[in-house]
Amino acid sequence: MAQPTQLDPFSEVRRDSDAGAAFVLESKGEWWHAGFHLTTAIVGPTILTLPYVFRGLGWGLGFTCLTVMGFVTFYSYYLMSKVLDHCEKAGRRHIRFRELAADVLGSGWMFYFVIFIQTAINTGVGIGAILLAGECLQIMYSDLFPNGSLKLYEFIAMVTVLDTFMDCTNPCSHPKLALDCLLSFFLLGFSKNAPPKDYSLESSKSARIFSGFTSISIIAAIFGNGILPEIQATLAPPATGKMVKGLLMCYSVIFVTFYSAAVSGYWAFGNESNSNILKSLMPDNGPSLAPTSVIGLAVVFVLLQLFAIGLVYSQVAFEIMEKKSADVKQGLFSKRNLIPRLILRTLYMMFCGFMAAMLPFFGDINGVVGAIGFIPLDFILPMLLYNMTHKPPKTSIIYWTNISIMAVFTGAGFMGAFSSTRKLILDANKFKLFSSDVVD
Repeated sequence: MAQPTQLDPFSEVRRDSDAGAAFVLESKGEWWHAGFHLTTAIVGPTILTLPYVFRGLGWGLGFTCLTVMGFVTFYSYYLMSKVLDHCEKAGRRHIRFRELAADVLGSGWMFYFVIFIQTAINTGVGIGAILLAGECLQIMYSDLFPNGSLKLYEFIAMVTVLDTFMDCTNPCSHPKLALDCLLSFFLLGFSKNAPPKDYSLESSKSARIFSGFTSISIIAAIFGNGILPEIQATLAPPATGKMVKGLLMCYSVIFVTFYSAAVSGYWAFGNESNSNILKSLMPDNGPSLAPTSVIGLAVVFVLLQLFAIGLVYSQVAFEIMEKKSADVKQGLFSKRNLIPRLILRTLYMMFCGFMAAMLPFFGDINGVVGAIGFIPLDFILPMLLYNMTHKPPKTSIIYWTNISIMAVFTGAGFMGAFSSTRKLILDANKFKLFSSDVVD
């Protein structure tokens, strides 16, 4: 019979020395809590970028990449769950991705590599969530007040203040179920006001290649979940099998939402699809393509989900901060811990808000985060960790499947990082020139 004291990551010794674990990651949840966290982390408003992904890939490659990467991520998260179970049965239940990687691979530099990747992911998601929330508020404002004077950066500032308040008043990540809204564009496609449909790709071969790898990186960001061990840490031990059930719950939602958003949005707008498809409903010339009530409903549900996603993904950054800044013996809401928490979390959110205002390109940010963050953490490391812990025979199918996935996505990650960063720089330069012309 298993000894529960061996499997409990929050033993008295650990509680006395690890404020990050005790204050941020609470082990109380059941499998459906893991499903809620996974669904919140993966099935979010980033799906509004899926028609834009198809714009860069076309119908055939779009369906193929979306389906293949969906299967790969499910397989990857299943392997990660197996690795965590393996370590748990050996008496080492890991609650952080970076500690799991350092333990299995036995390399000190890997610990800091994973910290860097996770920090890039969480900061990128934080920036993207604030930016998308600001864009959605601007969409609603523009629909209600066509001649209004408020700019995007002002909405970003509003969202940053609200996000900071929520992060400072919600010290731990247990459990939060967010609502997700999916706006269907099917009826719009038959409307007399529907834009002309053109599904052609870019004429230049090099442009199509760059757009293709950027789209693959965006899909990686949409499917990505670089905090699976931290999510599993919210489960009451033993966690064996609970994550698999949570994954099945999450991917049943993914199957319905991802394909319907990609197909309906790209079918309605074709190669005019915006990286935030809601903005396609508000063309620069002409009236809104959807009733105000529909746009308002979509914006409300997207905002609810965005605030939940921002809270879930920021927990890793907050846990790192509080591991160093907090004193677990003083209590969660003691003056000694409360003041540093408020200061550090406020500074972190101000940085994310500042970057969102400086780089208002949601699709480009998604691509960069997917290439340098989610691909290494979700498409490469889980396969490597499984081969290291379970040691499948080198002649087995699973061993070579894992090696092949690692090789393919290593190449895709490098190409995606280059193409996404290139597009971000190009768009930033265009934005700078446009801003200069407006000022002049």
